[in-house]
Amino acid sequence: MLPRLLLLSALLATPLLQHADASTRQPVDEAAIVAAAWRTGPIKSFMLQRDGELLVEAHRAGMRADRSTNVKSVSKSIISLLVGIAIEQGHLAGVQQTIGEFFPDYFERRPDAVKAAITIQDLLTMRAGLESTSRRNYGSWVLSDNWVEYALDRPLVDVPGRGMIYSTGSSHLLSAVLTQATGTSTRAFAERYLFAPLGIRVGGWDRDPQGVYFGGNNMALSPAALLRIGAMVMNSGMHRGRQIVPRSWIEESMRVYTRSRFNPYDYGYGWWQRELDGTTVQFAWGNGGQYILMIPSLRTVVAIASSSSQDTAGNRNSRRLLFEFVEHTLIAQLRNQPRAARSSPGGPHPA
Repeated sequence: MLPRLLLLSALLATPLLQHADASTRQPVDEAAIVAAAWRTGPIKSFMLQRDGELLVEAHRAGMRADRSTNVKSVSKSIISLLVGIAIEQGHLAGVQQTIGEFFPDYFERRPDAVKAAITIQDLLTMRAGLESTSRRNYGSWVLSDNWVEYALDRPLVDVPGRGMIYSTGSSHLLSAVLTQATGTSTRAFAERYLFAPLGIRVGGWDRDPQGVYFGGNNMALSPAALLRIGAMVMNSGMHRGRQIVPRSWIEESMRVYTRSRFNPYDYGYGWWQRELDGTTVQFAWGNGGQYILMIPSLRTVVAIASSSSQDTAGNRNSRRLLFEFVEHTLIAQLRNQPRAARSSPGGPHPA
């Protein structure tokens, strides 16, 4: 039996866009959407918001909207938002600032002009040129006694700024840069300037042996928090009339800078993008099926949390099925759904 679907008021009011007459459109079929979503894989939470109105909410396996879960690499997209805030506040000079400025002791001991010239933008776009710390190298990296030095010690396998090499180490270096630049921990900076203004409570968040908060994995956020972050990003960094992240940073982050060699997705500053049925879908993506999906043309945000216990092949199959569901079921339903009346800011769920 399907879980009870809750129709709740808005988490966030988003701008209304002009579109065709909605008189012939039908409301979304919540039961059909959730049933189709469940079939894609081990999803345990599905929340869909459009025009600031929460249209679909379903949970299973003991999940709730306000229950924190490990969002895995969705945290890379969070780190990107924090970099934009730090630049706007003057802690960082900009995306062309080089990492040599932040790790002088390391480069004094191990001089390398090419590595020292890697930019913040190279890290944001996964174009640092360093051998990846992900996949087969991940275990040895997180078992090392210094994650920053391990990431910097990786050999250069490409020219910095050229090809995409997906590496959680690159995102973790950004967390270390934020710690150095702001004079506070990444978590404290995030709580003050991102999470608190959004009314979000962060759960667990791993740290490396030196105390730097994990820049690309093992952060716990609730599905409601993911939805609120996505709505803010899709609303050009604005939440309840307050600019949380600079509009210009959101625009810059969503540009396409590179493309994965392993999937048909484009990449910006920690955010993925692909076209489905002629519609642009922008998303944060964590291993095992953790997502913030944004469909700007349909003014829709979706938060998905999943069990991450599948093997690599299972994850790949679930991801394929999920995007087929988005393309063939979700987008079609949303195109036929009438535009909602403008909702008031806020909502019943703590995030």
